[in-house]
Amino acid sequence: MFFFNYRPTQALKLTQRLSPKLTITFSLANPKFFTQNHTTTALPNLKPLNSRISTYIRNGLIEEAQKLFDKMPQRNTVTWNAMIRGYFLNGRFDKAVDMFERMPERDAFSYNTVIGGLMQCGDVDGARGVFDGMPFRDVVTWNSMVAGYIRNQMVYKAVQVFDGMPLKDVISWNLVIGGLVNCGDLDLAEEYFRRMSARNVVSWTIMISGLASAGRIVEAHELFENMPMRDVRPWNAMLVGYIENGHIEIAEDLFRKMPERDFQSWSELIIGLVRSERVNDAMRLFMEMPQKCQKTWNSVLLELIRNGLIKEAHAFLEKFPYSDVVSWTNLIVGYFKLGEVRSAIKIFEWMPTRDATLWNATIFGLGENGQCEEGLKLFIRMKEAGPSLDKATFTSVLTICSDLPTLLFGKQAHAEIIKAGFDSFIAVSNALLTMYARCGSMHSAMMEFSSMSSHDIISWNSIICGFAHHGNGEKAIQMFERMRLSDVMPNHITFVGVLSACSHAGLVDQGRYYFNLMKSKCCLQPTSEHFTCVVDLLGRSGLIDEAMTFLDQMRADGVEVPASVWGALLGACRIYKNIEVGKIAGERILEVEPCNSGVYLILVELFLSGGRRHDAEKIWAQMKEKGVKKQPGCSWIEVNNCVHIFLSGDGSHPELGRMCCVLDLIHMEMEIKS
Repeated sequence: MFFFNYRPTQALKLTQRLSPKLTITFSLANPKFFTQNHTTTALPNLKPLNSRISTYIRNGLIEEAQKLFDKMPQRNTVTWNAMIRGYFLNGRFDKAVDMFERMPERDAFSYNTVIGGLMQCGDVDGARGVFDGMPFRDVVTWNSMVAGYIRNQMVYKAVQVFDGMPLKDVISWNLVIGGLVNCGDLDLAEEYFRRMSARNVVSWTIMISGLASAGRIVEAHELFENMPMRDVRPWNAMLVGYIENGHIEIAEDLFRKMPERDFQSWSELIIGLVRSERVNDAMRLFMEMPQKCQKTWNSVLLELIRNGLIKEAHAFLEKFPYSDVVSWTNLIVGYFKLGEVRSAIKIFEWMPTRDATLWNATIFGLGENGQCEEGLKLFIRMKEAGPSLDKATFTSVLTICSDLPTLLFGKQAHAEIIKAGFDSFIAVSNALLTMYARCGSMHSAMMEFSSMSSHDIISWNSIICGFAHHGNGEKAIQMFERMRLSDVMPNHITFVGVLSACSHAGLVDQGRYYFNLMKSKCCLQPTSEHFTCVVDLLGRSGLIDEAMTFLDQMRADGVEVPASVWGALLGACRIYKNIEVGKIAGERILEVEPCNSGVYLILVELFLSGGRRHDAEKIWAQMKEKGVKKQPGCSWIEVNNCVHIFLSGDGSHPELGRMCCVLDLIHMEMEIKS
């Protein structure tokens, strides 16, 4: 990633993030260029105004900067450059280009700013057009093009530009070598590294980091030993390389030998020790760390939690006085991931101060652990307690409403979202769309979808899967065809929805077509869900033999047929009374899931329907022998904001008599009308 920083009296700076572990800053100085070409001299009265514009931009106040720019009686190139850079920094790319086109005079920095800005927003062709139209170019311009192509994952295009450069400096070489290292072409990176006439510490560090990350730690060490000079960066690169390759003891030894250590040196080794489950050593090193800070402490705790060491993290939080609300929030999230809801809630209730993130994490955690009603109650408490509700709050609540499902509460949340002004955020709109779809209100889901200014993959998947789930296969396929006309590419979830829609609507030919489309045109490898949909599609249409052929082909291709696929075939055999194939499917499922009570019951039903009572009794005996019991069916309904739950065979509900009477009346009316 590249960032351009400019001040008229300083050299241009270019920062490249070579890897998550390594950031290198290059200084591009060309005094000769500025003395010869930067000839526009700022008038004395423009300097304070230009400074104010830069201050506005630095603080994100681009509108105020524009107002000041419009009021200025005179402007110089520095004024225009500052505004162009400001618009790029604030994501207003069209406005930046418009100002560039209106400039009365341009200097090299004008062109370089626009090239870097266009590359940053992904307009590679636009940047190339500006580059080609330049009346003069310096090495900074060429480096901007190389950096921009690398930023947009067009590394070999960057190599072509680099090869065509009339003059290269060490930064040019470092950029192209770093780009090749990041894309994994270490052989070509080494070739360019060998061709360098002059290297700096950055050049060596790039190659050391790349070799170490690729597991070529011995070669990285040889390069490290051959360096003519070193600062802390190559030492850190080797340290990270040893840790990433599982040589934590060598990393410790290297750490002790380092002539200089910075914040990264300490942090990397501490986190490496945590990942190696040497928690006490990590804590000891943290206590020795000269620049302890809350951020480092939270990073250590987060690594403990990510590695499942929740109890250890909790113990350290209790013991050391470095904890803040972030520390405890991470711990709560860790407990929720373990399913220890009681421990998470205990910490939450103990917390003397709670921010919105803590509330959101707890609400979401309750929903994820099946405590949806408690999550909604906590949301109501949050509203009463006063923390500002944000996008994450409403997304978590809508997810809970989707899982329950409770349409009424979801509608109330929708009203509050509109009131708070969060309905324009795509993540919130997607949550609303999903909630309406899962609650069965496809009309409201479609209205929300239509009102969205833009759609991402989640939006399309929610609406397609929603129509498919509720049996409207034709509408689901229509939405998929609309999606194909957009610039959003379908993924695995999309095709689960499409194939499910074909299955529900009995569209066998379309199902075959879309299954092949997924593999051939979209280059997506089918998963068990897709195979299940295809078998279900064929089975629902009575094509049992074709479904078996499909399964045989799966096995011939080396794909293990999962229980879910056999389950789809068993369901079809139940409908069409195909006892022999149903017996094979049932046996395959029970090999993997011997306690699946539903399979036993379907097999019994199949045998009894075919008059094979003896086989049915054998299944009953097998079920009894394994101790498998039928799980009671469960359903619920929401009436006047109260949820009523019913279990099969349970007659404890106080209104059961009245409900049975109403059901009998409905049943009688249905028989009369039929």
